[in-house]
Amino acid sequence: MYFGEQPVAEAEGSILAHSRRLDGRVLKKGRVLNNEDLTALKAAGIERIVCARLEENDIPEDKAADLLAGACCGPQVRVGPAFTGRANLFAEADGIVLYDPERLDGFNLVDETITLGLVSPYQAVTRGQMIGTLKIIPFAVPESPVRIAEALANQDTPLLRVAPFQPRNTIMIQSRLPGTKESVLDSTLRVTSDRLDTLGSALVSEARCEHNHDSLMNALRRAVAADPKLILVSGASAVVDRRDVIPSAIESVGGEILHFGMPVDPGNLMLIGSIGNIPVIGMPGCARSP
Repeated sequence: MYFGEQPVAEAEGSILAHSRRLDGRVLKKGRVLNNEDLTALKAAGIERIVCARLEENDIPEDKAADLLAGACCGPQVRVGPAFTGRANLFAEADGIVLYDPERLDGFNLVDETITLGLVSPYQAVTRGQMIGTLKIIPFAVPESPVRIAEALANQDTPLLRVAPFQPRNTIMIQSRLPGTKESVLDSTLRVTSDRLDTLGSALVSEARCEHNHDSLMNALRRAVAADPKLILVSGASAVVDRRDVIPSAIESVGGEILHFGMPVDPGNLMLIGSIGNIPVIGMPGCARSP
C-alpha cells in the first residue's frame, strides 16, 4: 500500500489519511476521494494531501477485519459488521470466555497491522456483551500476513469461544457457631439464591448445622443422597487449613480436596472439592455479600 503526500490533482481514487475541514463540509479520514472532493480541496487552496492507495494483493481494512474476525470466532460468538477496519465480537450466550492466551499472543505477533484485543480468559459475560475487537491498523494489509493470521485463528478449532453456563440444581449447607445470627444465614441464603438464578441454576434446598466435623459430615451425607449437581458450603468460620472442619468433613464422606486457596482478593479462602461426581465448593466469606 502506498502512503504519503500526493498532489491533489492526482489523488482521485485515493484514501484520505486525515480528516480535512473545508468551508461547509468535512472530508473524513478513510474517504475514497472523488472528483468533487478534489475540486473542493483545490478551491480551498490545498495542493497536496496525505493519502493511501491500495496496491496489488492488498486487502482493504474492512474486508480483512471481517475475514479474520470470522476465523477467530467459535461457538457462541458473533461478529459485528466491520467499520473503519474494526470488527467487534459479541457473546451469544451468558457464560465464560475461553481462549488460550499464548495462542492470542501468536496471532497478534503475525504482523503489527493485525490486532485482536479480548477480555480476560474465564471472564463471565452476558449475552450481547462485547468481548473483543479485531482492528486492522492501516487502511489495507498485504494478503500474506492475513492468510497466516487466518490459519492461526482457525487452526484445529477457532481461537475464541464462549462456554454457556450449565443449569445445576444446587444444595447449600450453612454451619453456625454459638452467637451466629440467623439473620446472617438468611441473608447469605438470599444472596446465593439470587446469584445462582443469574447463572441459570437453582438452589433446590438448604440445610443448617453446627460448625463441627460430625455435624457437617452428616449434612454432607444427606446432601449427597439427594444427588444434586453442586453442593455449596458456607462455614461459620473461614477455612484456614486443609485439615480444618470443612475440608476434613468432605474427605470423611469419601470426597477429595481438589484445590484450597485462590490468588484473588476478596475470595482467597475458597475451597474446591468433590464427592464422587458432585462438585463441592467451600465458599469464602465474601460470598455473603451481594
